[in-house]
Amino acid sequence: MPEEIYAARAALHMWEEPCLSGEEGSGTVFFSGCSLRCVFCQNHFIADGSIGKKISVERLAEIFLELQEKKANNINLVTPTHYIEPIKKALDISRQAGLTIPIVYNTSGYETVEAIRGLEGYIDIYLPDLKYKSEILSLRYSKAADYFKRASAALEEMVRQKKEAVYDSRGIMKQGVIVRHLMLPGCIEDSKAVIQYLYTTYRDSIVISIMNQYTPLPLAADIPELNRKVTAEEYEELVDYAISLGVENGYIQEGDTAEESFIPAFDLEGIDPVKR
Repeated sequence: MPEEIYAARAALHMWEEPCLSGEEGSGTVFFSGCSLRCVFCQNHFIADGSIGKKISVERLAEIFLELQEKKANNINLVTPTHYIEPIKKALDISRQAGLTIPIVYNTSGYETVEAIRGLEGYIDIYLPDLKYKSEILSLRYSKAADYFKRASAALEEMVRQKKEAVYDSRGIMKQGVIVRHLMLPGCIEDSKAVIQYLYTTYRDSIVISIMNQYTPLPLAADIPELNRKVTAEEYEELVDYAISLGVENGYIQEGDTAEESFIPAFDLEGIDPVKR
């Protein structure tokens, strides 16, 4: 991606974890581009930079304030890694203009420790993925053999900054770390390894979100094992395993979440200035 900020959507999002979305919604800003190239990406149209509009730092600051005016519970920065420096500038501007809601850093987890350390004081809630433990899977599906090494080190820094979760009276998170793991079809053993690592390393200092919403898309059509949804039996086995470890501080998904209808429309909503 170029130096300028490109974004594809800025709107209230109701489908994040309950402690983020609540009833009002999470104020998500979907940035164009991504540091990974996952073959199964649900947001691939923005991840590869195909969709998005160039905006200034000043406009990004306005977007944050507009989402707050819409009663968003937080500002949710989705795939923000490559725009860290301009985002920090926009946060400085918007905070001076009255931004008070928490800032969520929503990331694939493929980060450098230095980048996360530079966010201290800007981010209230870290929301990383931990996609794989296996180098074989991370290379095959995300072209990043060093994924677990990078993501686990970055997570350690996130937890150092946010050791304790804080919630308001409604149960909305104000500070903390939520780690997402998206279960992939046929990868039950690696998923168990991820959950075991998270719980044995961090216990209840983090929230573990175990997701079953993997949706087979044409992007992964040439990878036969990914051309199906996760079965109910696979997901139940993983959830039972997490419970057997002692995981209590977490989220699971129920119902049919593996649908394209759960993928937001990247239609530039909220990106242009509001006409008053």
